[in-house]
Amino acid sequence: MGQIENDKKSTSLVERAVSRLESATDESALALTQDRNPIEDVEQVDLNQDQDTQPESERESRAAKIDYSYLRSTGGLGANGSITRTIEEFRLIKRSVFLTAANRRQDGIKNSNLIMVTSSRESEGKTFVSLNLAMSIAAERDSTALLIDADLNNPSIPSRLGIRSERGLIDVLEDESIDLAEVLIRTDADGLSVLPSGRRHRLSSELFSSARMSLLLAEISERYSDRMVILDAPPVLATSEAATLAMHVGQILLVVEAGKTTRSAIKESLNLISICPNVGFVLNKAPFQFGATRFGSYYKYYRKSYYKKYRRSDGI
Repeated sequence: MGQIENDKKSTSLVERAVSRLESATDESALALTQDRNPIEDVEQVDLNQDQDTQPESERESRAAKIDYSYLRSTGGLGANGSITRTIEEFRLIKRSVFLTAANRRQDGIKNSNLIMVTSSRESEGKTFVSLNLAMSIAAERDSTALLIDADLNNPSIPSRLGIRSERGLIDVLEDESIDLAEVLIRTDADGLSVLPSGRRHRLSSELFSSARMSLLLAEISERYSDRMVILDAPPVLATSEAATLAMHVGQILLVVEAGKTTRSAIKESLNLISICPNVGFVLNKAPFQFGATRFGSYYKYYRKSYYKKYRRSDGI
């Protein structure tokens, strides 16, 4: 990946983000060769602890079967037992995510196991990365994943998995009488659960920035600290919701489409999500390079030494 120009303002958000990124290892960002999808699992979460009188049967999350044929046809990591290039690439991404979460937890950072996946603009492959990352995490023997469809304007995770959903995240945020466990979907993939986005709401941005949302994410993170929670967020430059979610997560994966996403778009996105100190990058839709030494070609974080050389803002 090309390098982004530094805006030379010592106190700017972008420069602080770049300085943090320069200390990271090359393994924190992976170039993918194609575009696909996955899932995840987190057990029921009792957000409203004062609702213990609610019948247990009504508080259980419902089960659903994944349409693996459709999932694989759209590039998802289906359970067919074969080892593919994409599986290996997501294993590398997963290890980096685990390491960052562990370091954040050691530092006493809250919500260290919450990972937001986003992009600068639409169609760069963020949902593909969210699904496959969650599926890869769920395949671990000692880890489970909860995949949250947080893209309220373009929810697609349930449909990609071939499962039906009605209520979801927005319904829990708007109505405090709804327990989170009631809207969670347990899939037939071990270690994998889904929280749909729910119905559309004209005040979705305000609900995302509410105290209720903060409490909800903290509840999931603290009670289920052994689980990785993946939030498929809207594109950063499309709505304000991604910037709001950045305040509540332990790390962010910014998906970059090879040959298409511009440096200026990435720079502007970093400005909006820099409140989160851990931002990694996934280069998606990268062309296959024969003889590459890795399953995917890693690209480096921003390097100030290339500032003058990559001063332009054209396509990457």
